[in-house]
Amino acid sequence: MLYNMKDILAVAKEHKFAIPAFNISSWPMFIGIMDLCEETNSPVIIEIHPDELSFTTADFMPSIRERAMKSKVPVCIHLDHCGDFGKIIYAIQAGFTSVMFDGAELSFEDNIAGAKKVVEAAHPANVSVEAELGTIGSTNPADLEGGSAKIIYTDPDDAKKFVEATGVDTLAVAIGTCHGLYPAGMKPELKLDILKEIAAKVDVPLVLHGGSNNPDKEIGESVTLGISKINISSDIKVAYFEKMREVLQNKGLREPNEIEPPCIEAMKVVAKHKLDLFQTTGKASLY
Repeated sequence: MLYNMKDILAVAKEHKFAIPAFNISSWPMFIGIMDLCEETNSPVIIEIHPDELSFTTADFMPSIRERAMKSKVPVCIHLDHCGDFGKIIYAIQAGFTSVMFDGAELSFEDNIAGAKKVVEAAHPANVSVEAELGTIGSTNPADLEGGSAKIIYTDPDDAKKFVEATGVDTLAVAIGTCHGLYPAGMKPELKLDILKEIAAKVDVPLVLHGGSNNPDKEIGESVTLGISKINISSDIKVAYFEKMREVLQNKGLREPNEIEPPCIEAMKVVAKHKLDLFQTTGKASLY
């Protein structure tokens, strides 16, 4: 079942669970996530970053859409962090059901203007819009998802003004997460008090970026406090490619059916943990 972000997250918000947005960059990764979510009866957001899309190309999209439409579980196809209006239109035309306008590094006024422009283009096509207010940190200067050297926490009053002014369907908030995996000695800490204030003022579903490698206790609590979507990229990619490096130690392997299955299974173990942690498992029955 193919959904846009507004409709898939409405159920998550009402029933107080979160849906993972898994970043995938290849067909095997996509199939692995879809198989897992169908096995566990879990709704899912398939997320593709513009850099990932440049690798797969838009020719990838018809196959993803067809699998999603035939699936027994709800699936949203979402364009991750993008501040380029032209690329957002390209994604809408390619078949994404949700897009993110990333204007977090812009001024408050310019962020509003950019998000509103995307909403005006996307909503007539039944495509949902996510925006971001505040800045997500980064553990890696080369992080393709952006991120900032300094975290600017989302102001709850600004969040209310932003949503009302733009008409976005969901809002990514900055409460202390970073993109990527945390290096040794770096201790992540979520400002759950800020999240409570934002959730009390904003009606749209809230999103947590940088969900990989955070303590399970904090992530789990953020779900109970109003987070409806959590982005997961680094965790599943590390599991997938570490297993691939191990498998390729056997120099005689060259067939995808020998190389890919153990990599997919390693990724699925991590993804299954996220589904359980976010209380997503089994929730497809609510749709």
